[in-house]
Amino acid sequence: RGPQQVRARAANVTRLEEELAKMQAESKAAHMAADRKQLLLRTGETKIEDLQRKLNAASSNREYQALKDQIAADQMANSVLADEILESLEKVDECQGKITAAQQNLAKGKAELEKAQQQVRDRQESLQSDAARLEGELKKVEKNLPAEFRDAYERVVKSKGSDAMAALEGETCSGCFHTLTPNLANALRMDRVIFCQTCGRLLYLPEDRSVGGGRG
Repeated sequence: RGPQQVRARAANVTRLEEELAKMQAESKAAHMAADRKQLLLRTGETKIEDLQRKLNAASSNREYQALKDQIAADQMANSVLADEILESLEKVDECQGKITAAQQNLAKGKAELEKAQQQVRDRQESLQSDAARLEGELKKVEKNLPAEFRDAYERVVKSKGSDAMAALEGETCSGCFHTLTPNLANALRMDRVIFCQTCGRLLYLPEDRSVGGGRG
């Protein structure tokens, strides 16, 4: 479950990074669009100023009217352009808000990924510690196994390999989860050699446990 969570968190971080990059690209495009329109507006305003000078120097009513009409048309175009610039700047602000939210989501996603990775590392350390403890317990049981039971034990080892022994958890075989009878549990507590009647594994008591009890 841990590694699956890490993969899921990593995939989420990748997705959030892509979303942030997309927002940043949109913001850059909005900035460029606003800058481009502002340049067009300044150019239009310069053109109108030039037309105003020509209007003041017009030598005929026809020229005057033509220049006046051109100025009115350019002023209308500049008004539309100014509205578009305002919309572009509003989009820039909107994009910045989305970028801030995306950055926060990415930071949260990275924190969740690091937490999942740390949980996996902690779990691995715990499993390694448990494995070392169990190996020591198994070696002790094997060492103390009476000679008359070695053949039976070796047959189980040949059949089940490293799964030939099972700890007794409470009064239950940890290999197949079969519950022992009280007599067998008591016999195991008295250091008798007991094989699980269901799965055939050699049963043993962990050093920190007793039959019918939990951790001491």
